[in-house]
Amino acid sequence: MADERFDLTRRKALASLGGIGAGAALGGTGTMAFLNDSESVEGNTMTAGTLDLKLDWQQQYYGSSGSWEYVNAHPDHDGDGEQSIEIEGETYEYSDDDRNIVDQLTCENLTEEYDYNGQESLIELDDVKPGDEGEITFSLHLCDNPGYVWLTADNFTQSGGETTDPEESEGADDGELAENTHVEIWYDEDCDNELDRSGEEGQELEVALVSDVSGSMDDSIGDLKSAATGFVDNLSSPDEGAAISFSSDASLDQELTTDYQSIKDAIDAYDAGGGTNMAAGIDTARDELINGTNATAGANKVMILLSDGEPNSESAAEAAATAAKDDGIRLFTIALGSADTSFLEGIASSSDDAYVAPDPADLDGVYAEIAQVVIAGEQVILGKGDGEHDDHVTLAEAMDIIDRNGGMVPLDGDGDMPYGAGDTSEERDCFEAGTGHCIGMRWWVPEDVGNVIQGDEMAFDLGFYAEQCRHNDGARTNSA
Repeated sequence: MADERFDLTRRKALASLGGIGAGAALGGTGTMAFLNDSESVEGNTMTAGTLDLKLDWQQQYYGSSGSWEYVNAHPDHDGDGEQSIEIEGETYEYSDDDRNIVDQLTCENLTEEYDYNGQESLIELDDVKPGDEGEITFSLHLCDNPGYVWLTADNFTQSGGETTDPEESEGADDGELAENTHVEIWYDEDCDNELDRSGEEGQELEVALVSDVSGSMDDSIGDLKSAATGFVDNLSSPDEGAAISFSSDASLDQELTTDYQSIKDAIDAYDAGGGTNMAAGIDTARDELINGTNATAGANKVMILLSDGEPNSESAAEAAATAAKDDGIRLFTIALGSADTSFLEGIASSSDDAYVAPDPADLDGVYAEIAQVVIAGEQVILGKGDGEHDDHVTLAEAMDIIDRNGGMVPLDGDGDMPYGAGDTSEERDCFEAGTGHCIGMRWWVPEDVGNVIQGDEMAFDLGFYAEQCRHNDGARTNSA
């Protein structure tokens, strides 16, 4: 098999290899890699399967200004550091909630032309103060075939810069920034540039499963039961669940409880028939989450609404959803089959909380994906991931971990494998083709770091390496 791994520096990018660079206090760009593999034989002709990996990203920095600032991004059609693209005269920007750029970025419109704002490396930090932090979220696009993916890091440099008198008194002269900067790298399941932790910082979870059981669900009811009960299997005390169904009217089939078998029994009893009174289903779930016998003030309230059709009254359903969100309930929607995808996305808490299941067989995966976000939290790849500054992985430690692994850390297509959990195909999953996969990285300098970092500078490159799943076992730990 022929393959190419692109070291991610601006110099190589200028040599037409594709690359990754940085801007301002924290910057970055993307990489594109082509890998050829023997995929099929048609008659006497060997057909090569190409693996085309493209990236988009947004990077931000929080420093002395007291607010988050855009650093750089790809695509960035006007060069202002904010992710943006122009399509058929329409401009889509990262900050525009009404014109979601994430949904517009595809293999077809992502280019290899990157602007590094004059920097050489993905991360270039200088004049960093205690309390400063930065974040970058990459979205990976495997354009042709499923692939195994690795996170890569190299070209790490650090210097003491212009040593200050306070540093001299502490004996620092080679640079201490990497040893005093903490890092988290995670699977950003909802691509929101934030690490979602289990139970929203330890809060109890209360989740209402709201299921469309109208007549059109007749052929899908078995898949719904399997997927929804599978979601319940992820719950653990003290988290509570409730089951609500709706057709021509709505029914509270199981109130909030930690008796998870009772929730599953209620779901397993569903039959399809009647209309699609979505508003009633949402209102019933909202009332249970806010006023139910077992509802807990201050709990993390979540509603998961599935439907395969249009509501009897869109205005009533929209009003019910707005009332639920106003009460602090996070509303996930699942559009099954021929459901009105746009409407369900519009009533979800955000476009990231709106899911689509084209086929009933997709429901297991969709419910599992939502469970990962609201129950387990997003999986940290490198870093402690507990929200505290103590005992985190420092950037120096992270670079050492990656270096010991040949400069590459295996990633998992299902987003549930941290570093060190495994490296073979039996233990990790391929990344699907045609779907965006987000990886987030956050760094920060704790407030209690003293003068030791004054004048220090640090730089390094991050990127991704991929190879086709077919004819490979996922055990690769270094480049060819």
